[in-house]
Amino acid sequence: MTQPGEFTYRRVHRASRELLFDCMTQPEHLTHFWGPIGTTTPVDGITVDLRPGGAFETVMVNDADGSQYTMRAVYVDIRRPEKLVWSEPGVEGGMTTTITFNDLGDGRTEVVTHQTNVPAMFADPRAREGFETSLNRFNEYVAALALPADS
Repeated sequence: MTQPGEFTYRRVHRASRELLFDCMTQPEHLTHFWGPIGTTTPVDGITVDLRPGGAFETVMVNDADGSQYTMRAVYVDIRRPEKLVWSEPGVEGGMTTTITFNDLGDGRTEVVTHQTNVPAMFADPRAREGFETSLNRFNEYVAALALPADS
């Protein structure tokens, strides 16, 4: 059961767990989809120190006015290609994001994003909607990667 301040998102991609894990952990992939529609995340604004206790930071830039929003997290658990967990200690309540990559056995992978200790400002319906646009951007990016080279 989902508790207040807790959200779960499920998406199925026609891609391997390994590719999806790499997309979520490599700046050259993250720059293509990280953040809601209306933002960009330049590759030089992404820090990935992929180890427990390592930093995961992104600087999202508002396309309309250039304002910036920095997300600072610390990796908690890394099990390529099954699981990725980070915590945002600077966010009220210490929000934690857990992403599991489930091989469906038919060339598809279910990606489950589970967030706990989500503060009210991120639990707001508009903030949730923005987060969903980021998941949509991820879907589109991964679908484009999976296209055959001659497409």
